[in-house]
Amino acid sequence: MNHQMLGSVAAMALSAGAAQADYTLHVLHINDFHSRIEAINKYDTTCSAEEAAKGACFGGIARVATKVKELRDSLTAAGQNVIFVDAGDQFQGSLMYTTYKGAVEAEFLEQIRPDAMALGNHEFDDGPEGLGTFLDKVSFPVISGNLDVSQSNVLAGRVKNHVVLEVGGEKIGIISALAVDTVETASPGPSVIFQDEIDSLKADVAALEAEGVSKIIAINHVGFAMDQKIAAEVPGIDAVVGGHSHTYLSATDPKRKGAYPTWVSQPSGAMVPVVQAYAYSKYLGHLELTFADDGTLKYAGGDTLLLDASVTPDPVIEARVKELAGPIEELKTRVVAESAAEIDGSRETCRQVECQMGNLVADAMLDRVADQGVTVAIANGGGLRASIDAGPVTMGEVLTVLPFQNTLSTFTVTGADIVAALENGVSQHEDGAGRFAQVAGLKYTFDVSQPVGSRVSDVMVKAGDAWAPIDPAAEYETVSNNYVRGGGDGYKMFVNARNAYDFGPDLADVTAEFLARNGAYTPYLDGRITKK
Repeated sequence: MNHQMLGSVAAMALSAGAAQADYTLHVLHINDFHSRIEAINKYDTTCSAEEAAKGACFGGIARVATKVKELRDSLTAAGQNVIFVDAGDQFQGSLMYTTYKGAVEAEFLEQIRPDAMALGNHEFDDGPEGLGTFLDKVSFPVISGNLDVSQSNVLAGRVKNHVVLEVGGEKIGIISALAVDTVETASPGPSVIFQDEIDSLKADVAALEAEGVSKIIAINHVGFAMDQKIAAEVPGIDAVVGGHSHTYLSATDPKRKGAYPTWVSQPSGAMVPVVQAYAYSKYLGHLELTFADDGTLKYAGGDTLLLDASVTPDPVIEARVKELAGPIEELKTRVVAESAAEIDGSRETCRQVECQMGNLVADAMLDRVADQGVTVAIANGGGLRASIDAGPVTMGEVLTVLPFQNTLSTFTVTGADIVAALENGVSQHEDGAGRFAQVAGLKYTFDVSQPVGSRVSDVMVKAGDAWAPIDPAAEYETVSNNYVRGGGDGYKMFVNARNAYDFGPDLADVTAEFLARNGAYTPYLDGRITKK
C-alpha cells in the first residue's frame, strides 16, 4: 500500500472540503527501553566519553525527553493531536536497573509523561513487588489486558485492562496484551494469571465499542509475529504498536526488518498498520493515523526517528543522569567474589581451546537455567574479553570480561544443530575467530587437519551423571547468549530455533552471581574440549 498516494488522496479530499470530519492522531512510541538511561553506542551498550566526543552516541533518556517534547510541542502548536505511548520493558539491561531497580525509570518517565504504558515481561523481573514499587512512583496509566491481577495482594486494582484518552475532543481507546510465556521469562508469580492474548483483546475491543469508543489502538508486548496475528484476527483494532521482539521497522532504511508501518489485512478487508521501534531508546517511533468520521482508519504513515548526536539531550535530565551514574562507578569497584587463582580469559586460549573463563561463563549460564530443563550451554569465545586476576573480583572486572550487555537466551534445537554449531565454532580456528564454542553439559573433540564441516567428533551430552553420545534426531534444551542465538558469529543454525527466548538476565550479572555463590572460586579445566 502506497503511503504517499494515500496521503495525497487524503490531502485532496480535505482540500475539496469533503472530509472536514477527518481526525488525525500522531502516536509517538518507544518499546524495550531496557534501562538505557545513559546514551548508548553502536553496540547498544553505554556510550563512553570518547564515543560521546566523536558524536557517536544514540538515545538515552535525555534524548528521548528532548525529541518527545519537540514533537509534542510542534504538533500541538500546529493544531494536531498527539499521544506518547510506551510498549513495555523499561526494566533490565543496564547497571542503572541493577542499582536502582526501576526507580530511575519511574522518575524520568514521570517527567516525560507517556499517555499510557504497556507492561513488558521484564517489569516482572523482581516479582510483583518490584512492579508494585514502580507503580507507586508513577501517575500515568500502566495497562495489560490479558493479566488477571485480582488475586495479587500487591497488584490488585493497579493494572488496568485498557484506558480511554480524550484527545482533541475524540475518545481514543488504548488496549494491551503481554506475552503469555512471561511465566517462563520473568517472575510474575502464581497470583498473576495470564489469559490468551487474542481472546483478551477481543473482549477489550468489545467493552470499548460498547462505551462508544470507535478508535482503538493496541500497545502490546508480544513480539512482531504475534502483533501481526493480532492485527489480522481482532476486529475493531485500528493500529498495533508493539514491542518484545526489538524489531527495527523503517519506511526507508534498506537494513530494516520490515516496513513502517507493516500492513496486515483482516477478513473484513480492513487494513491494520503494525509498528515497532527497535529497542534501547535508539529510535522514537512516529505513527500518523487519519480516521474518517465513522471511526474507520483511512491512512497511516510515519517512520522510526534515529535519536543520534543531532538530538541534543535535555540538559536538566542529563545532569540528573550524571548524578545517578556516580554510584554506578562505585558499583564497578564493588567486590562480588573471590578467585583462588587467575581465571584465564585470554583471546589466545578462549578462541582456540577449552579455557577457564569459558568454563566459568558456560557453567554459570547452565546453572541459571538448569531448573528450566536446559542441559547444554554454548558460549562464543569472542564474547569473553579479559582475564580476571587472583584475589577479590570486582563487578567492574566481570563487566570487562562480559561488556556487551548480552542476555541469556534459551531455545530448543536438535542434536544435529548442536553438532553443526560446534563445527561452526572450529570452522575458522586458524584465524582465531570469536566463534569458537566454549561449552557446558557437553564434550567434544575437534581436528583442524580435517576439512571445515568435518572437524568435530565424539560429541557427548550429560545424561544424569553419565555421558552419552549426542543423538542427532533428539531435541535438546540449550542456553547461549542473545547474540549467538540471533546468528552472530556464524551460528545460523540457531536463528530459527524453537521456543527461543532471547531476553533473559544480563550475562555479566549471571556470572557475578554464580561466582558469589561459590565462595572462593577455583578456575579449572576438565577436558570437555579435546583438540587432536
